[in-house]
Amino acid sequence: MEEGTVTLFAEKLSNLILQEASVFGEVEGQIKLLRNELELMGLFLRDVDSKRVYEERVKAWVNQLRSATHEAEDVIDEFILKMDHRKRRLNTLKFLPTCVGMVDKLPFIHELDSRVKDINAKIGAIMANRSKYGLEDLTASSSSTADQAVSHKEKRAPVVEESDVVEIIDGAKKVKQMLMMKVETSTRSVVSIVGMGGLGKTTLAKNVYNQRDVQGPFDCKAWVYVSQEFRAREILLAIALQVMPLSDEEKKEMGEDELGKKLFGYLGEKKYLVVMDDVWSSEVWSRLQPHFPDQAKDGSIVLITTRNKEIALHATYSEEFIYELRHMNDVESWQLFLKKAFRGTDCDKMQRLASCYRGVRRLIVDTKEKTKQSWEKVLASIEWHLDQGPDSCMRILALSYNDLPFYLKSCFLYCGIFPEDSEIDAWDLIKLWMAEGFIQRRGKERLEDIAEEYMHELIHRSLIQVADRRLNGRVKSCRMHDLLRELAVKQAKDANFFKVHENMDSTFPISIRRLVIHQNLINHDISQCLHNSSSQLRTLVSFSGTIGKKSWGSLQEHIKLLTVLNLSEKEVGGHVLPRDIGQLIHLKFLCIKGFRSHVKLPSSIGGLVNLQSLDLGGNDCNIPHSIWNLKKLRHLECWNCKISSQSQINKCVNGYLGVEQLTNLQTLALKGGSWLEGDDLGKLIQLRSLELSKCSTSYLKTEFFESIAKLTVLEILNLSFTEGHTMKTLVNRLGSVWEKKNVTIDHHNKTLLPGLMPFSHHAYLYELSLNGMLEKLPKEIEFYPPKLLGLQLWRCKLRDDPMMILEKLPSLRILELWFNAYTGKKMVCSSGGFLQLERLKLFYLNELVELIVERGAMSSLKTLEIWRCDKMEKLPHGLLEQTNLEKLSLLGSSCHKSIKEIEEVGGEYWDKLRKIMC
Repeated sequence: MEEGTVTLFAEKLSNLILQEASVFGEVEGQIKLLRNELELMGLFLRDVDSKRVYEERVKAWVNQLRSATHEAEDVIDEFILKMDHRKRRLNTLKFLPTCVGMVDKLPFIHELDSRVKDINAKIGAIMANRSKYGLEDLTASSSSTADQAVSHKEKRAPVVEESDVVEIIDGAKKVKQMLMMKVETSTRSVVSIVGMGGLGKTTLAKNVYNQRDVQGPFDCKAWVYVSQEFRAREILLAIALQVMPLSDEEKKEMGEDELGKKLFGYLGEKKYLVVMDDVWSSEVWSRLQPHFPDQAKDGSIVLITTRNKEIALHATYSEEFIYELRHMNDVESWQLFLKKAFRGTDCDKMQRLASCYRGVRRLIVDTKEKTKQSWEKVLASIEWHLDQGPDSCMRILALSYNDLPFYLKSCFLYCGIFPEDSEIDAWDLIKLWMAEGFIQRRGKERLEDIAEEYMHELIHRSLIQVADRRLNGRVKSCRMHDLLRELAVKQAKDANFFKVHENMDSTFPISIRRLVIHQNLINHDISQCLHNSSSQLRTLVSFSGTIGKKSWGSLQEHIKLLTVLNLSEKEVGGHVLPRDIGQLIHLKFLCIKGFRSHVKLPSSIGGLVNLQSLDLGGNDCNIPHSIWNLKKLRHLECWNCKISSQSQINKCVNGYLGVEQLTNLQTLALKGGSWLEGDDLGKLIQLRSLELSKCSTSYLKTEFFESIAKLTVLEILNLSFTEGHTMKTLVNRLGSVWEKKNVTIDHHNKTLLPGLMPFSHHAYLYELSLNGMLEKLPKEIEFYPPKLLGLQLWRCKLRDDPMMILEKLPSLRILELWFNAYTGKKMVCSSGGFLQLERLKLFYLNELVELIVERGAMSSLKTLEIWRCDKMEKLPHGLLEQTNLEKLSLLGSSCHKSIKEIEEVGGEYWDKLRKIMC
């Protein structure tokens, strides 16, 4: 862990020496000496880490090194901050002679020289203590066979994995029997699974929940994670979102009682199965029980998993319907260990390690496949953990953490900042790792790609789990098992890596580098817990609430070296950032998540010269044009925000500012505006994701579409044209653009998308969304991205059946048609079409009367959703012939007549329909 801290700071110093040599001046020699000492420290710490040295003297010595490193980093960053303020001040006094500037700089140089010399002396003394206190002998006597961590791993393409479920055969059979018995009762019932953390409660529940014959009798199903940090409204919302449609306003504004009543009313007419995973208190069931109708359709069931049998008895009333998971015996543990660690190959001397797991399935499943030698090393150190408490899960889990290479330890611990049972957005996590400096450069590789490999490695080691995947197989979100999160929080506390606000004692001097705020504690004066801190705050993360003007004022002295500012707003309100936020020149990550709240960014935002990521979520904001100054910006994700125009006076004084200056951009999400004029967008050739909303036709000129054509590494493209503007008028104007590309123009049929050029060169584009009026889709398949997996069409008002064209796309897996994307009455999916399609969504197609699915069409279809297609009275012809169909979701009067007819007749069609409808 400390090795990573030292190594990252040494790398930072090397970069500063190259980039800021003129700034350091005569102090450069001391800076290089500090860098050299840090590099030696890093090598020694790597040796300590690889040999698993846990002696208390070593831990105390490592703590001293960490403290000295943090002090050195503060000194360097404070100097850079002061020099930046000096530079800004001198820029306003350009008439002063150069000699005045040099004199003004001298006090800063002398102060830096003195402080760096002191730190070098301190580090020298700490390093000398290795011999004085016998630390070198301790490390030399440790096992020398440790595998060295290698930072460069072979790149692996992401794949969509199948669930690797542990075979808890007896438990699955018994729980299933309990459920089937309850299905026959006339009231709502509760079944519980009880066992200690790590035994496999969630695995067992999922095993049962995912079985088709279990799901069959129920009209709707939901799975929710509860956890210790229980919030009734969030649990009710999570259930409601899985069983019933909710508008954006309902999701945002409905309180617990109102939401509970709506859910109660909906479930009252359904036979439902709800799984509540990881319940920690009896209060959970007491609060939620009133919202589950007791007299719903016969046989509704709630399945609970918990560590506490008292909670199970409180909800279930009878031990007859409580299944208690037992520990596996040594033979079972050994068999599972062999399967997970050695893929069934025997390995002598390892059975002792398997028995150390005490039958905790989770610990064995989390085992990473290793060589025999690697496991012997783990076995050699396990006794140390067991001596501290042989029944301690944390000490067993600590082996997985200690086995991590140094560059992954910080990444793993950082996952602990998120609230328990959070579904962590993988993209946000990657950007945070980058901003914190955890990602080591490897030649010309993209930092994002390296970070993604780090994530894959943590997943392969089972330290984090995939929660959801994107269309292309990459990780969309992940989770952290509660035991592993506890481990991360404990290790972070020991290493002073981050601190959680509610767990801190502000009466003692402390050193806080990263502060995490859960719940609504941000309304307290945060500065109270920082006033005794011996170092500057680098990271401030809040998962609830806002920071008012008063709090900003009290925080100012503590956040001047801030690197990460992450505010997640869950309530309607707004954020006003301080006017001088531009002075936070070390800030790399600024995120204010929310939905349609107003965020006010001051013009000083243009001073955040090191900013890599700005994410305002769905908040509304008028972003100052000075944002174009931020040349290190890689991710600008503000899809509901617009950029203010640069005045002519400002252009004359400061020069033209435009999007083309942000050549490092990987992600861009903004409202359309005058910044789209010209061909500047086409210069952002590193763009992977582009989302433009509310684009007026006045900006959609030839240069705009030529720019889109140049962005050949795009993976995601979302274009939304201003409502009410037809693209018809653009065809003649843009015909010449197409002719340059040797594409045949049909001016009479007007088959073109709104001026877009073919996507044939966009080899990486897998997700495309178009929102705006079109007349016809291009018939030429070559027009479309060759590897398109997902397509959304919104408000296109297509007159001709789009299926005859789209069914020929060879890789299409998801197709969504929204809000009169098609205005015809009939759609036909012909035999042999849509061979890869897995999900089809038809939402609010007001004129659609009939959907025909010919035999052999959509053979891979798993999910069909038809919402508010109210003129469509009958189910799609041929639908029930689809053997892979698992889910049919209907809303409004869609197919109502057909459903009633099938129900009256009964038979196998009705049996199948009941199983897939939700």
